[in-house]
Amino acid sequence: MTIKQIIDNITNYETIIIHRHIRPDPDAFGSQGGLRELIKASFPEKQVFMVGEEDPSLKFLVEMDKVPDEAYRGALVIACDTANAPRIDDDRYSQGSKLLKIDHHPNVHPYGDINWVDTGASSTSEMIYDLYLHGREAGWQLNDRGARLLYAGIVGDTGRFLFPNATEKTFSYAGELVDYSFDRAALYDGLYSMEEKLVRLKGYILQNCKLSEEGVCVLYLDKGLLDSYNVEASETSRLVGIPDELMGIKAWVYFIEESDQIRVRLRSKGPVINELAAKYNGGGHPMASGATVYSWEEAERLAEDLKETCRVFGQK
Repeated sequence: MTIKQIIDNITNYETIIIHRHIRPDPDAFGSQGGLRELIKASFPEKQVFMVGEEDPSLKFLVEMDKVPDEAYRGALVIACDTANAPRIDDDRYSQGSKLLKIDHHPNVHPYGDINWVDTGASSTSEMIYDLYLHGREAGWQLNDRGARLLYAGIVGDTGRFLFPNATEKTFSYAGELVDYSFDRAALYDGLYSMEEKLVRLKGYILQNCKLSEEGVCVLYLDKGLLDSYNVEASETSRLVGIPDELMGIKAWVYFIEESDQIRVRLRSKGPVINELAAKYNGGGHPMASGATVYSWEEAERLAEDLKETCRVFGQK
């Protein structure tokens, strides 16, 4: 059984280094940090590190470690919440003795020595709690810090339990996690409160949510616009759900200009969009995906493809 293999490997290795995907979200940090806290609480003598770029908006959740190259020698490396190897943050992930993948995205690109992929899980954080429940019989422990991080990851990937990926199991696990001692109100404030500049950009987005006849909303956040609001491209993640409230919407896409590429955030309320994302250098969930394009012309083609996807969906 894959979970038993993961438990055995974590038990047997003395140094464990945990990675997650680039452009992290709450589930990336929650699963990565929650797993670290779970291992440290269960095996205080082990060396357990987290690596990856910091995200200023999520630094309140957990901070990364500075890990020297030599630490990877003989280490177990675990990649959380990362569908394909090129999206693993910090390319030293291949320098360890063994690589494990723990993820809830479709397993289109398997990598590593052991893959534990559960597309029925709401989040990778939910899977880490599952791992704890399996390890509990052997004396594994989960502390308050770990519970806080796993709860944050579940909340983030379920949209505060509003998305259909929140199952009965999700609610059951969340109910158990809130029994731990952490400040839920402060956690929600950290995840969802916004600086004034983001609130003003939110106003712009609300004013420019125009619905096509196919039920698609397309939003362009070019560098000039972002600069006018003094907002970095990485800060726009908190705004991605805004069009969800628009009556009749089937899917929406943000094109967010960065220095060398245009980041694409895709969301859907029915049509499957991860195949479209894969066509444009991305991937993800059927209802929530990301991609990358390199010109506004390519962005227009993706937008037209999304409209066609929704048009076909509407004919079913």
